[in-house]
Amino acid sequence: MLIYDISCERKALQKGITLLESLVAIVVMALGLLGIVGIQMRTLADTQTGVRRAQAVKLIEDLSERVRANPNAIGNATSYAVAWGSTLGTPPACAINSGFPASSCTAAQLVTYDVDRWLRSVRANLPIGDAAVFVSGSDARQLGVMLAWRENERAREGDSASETSAYKSIFSVTGTSTSGSVTCPAGKICHLQYINLTQRCIPSGALVYCSEI
Repeated sequence: MLIYDISCERKALQKGITLLESLVAIVVMALGLLGIVGIQMRTLADTQTGVRRAQAVKLIEDLSERVRANPNAIGNATSYAVAWGSTLGTPPACAINSGFPASSCTAAQLVTYDVDRWLRSVRANLPIGDAAVFVSGSDARQLGVMLAWRENERAREGDSASETSAYKSIFSVTGTSTSGSVTCPAGKICHLQYINLTQRCIPSGALVYCSEI
């Protein structure tokens, strides 16, 4: 009489099932980790966008403070104009000699100094950063400041070209200048803000006058 021992077959079958379960668990875990990494990357991109925009606001505030310090910003409004990709200039001689431009520079020279130093700061603090400054309004009492930096938003998988364009349109702002419109460069994220120009009167002995009117 032959006795067939099936215990060895059952053990082999059980080992195969255990291996399959382990492979399934590894695949599920890998998919979960990929999802977590994707969420973290998206969060990082959104955080970077917020940080860059906060930097842009601070840079525009810096220019605004420089404008307020100029005794005749209105009279030199057009001198503040900056086009995309403008070449960096050199400080005026009065700034180089004195080391503090406000003490010896005229209002026009102060504009040259401030714009040069501010544009250098923009390009140093924003990734592939650039700026466009333009006079807004016919009375030349307001400056439009548009800052641009490298776009870090990627098209979402499955979106059409029109959907991607609509999503990114909020970053492609347009400002109106006295000579036309200024638009955000392609492939860049932009921030647009306006600065009011001032003309400060200063005392001279018993008289009060506004310089360079």
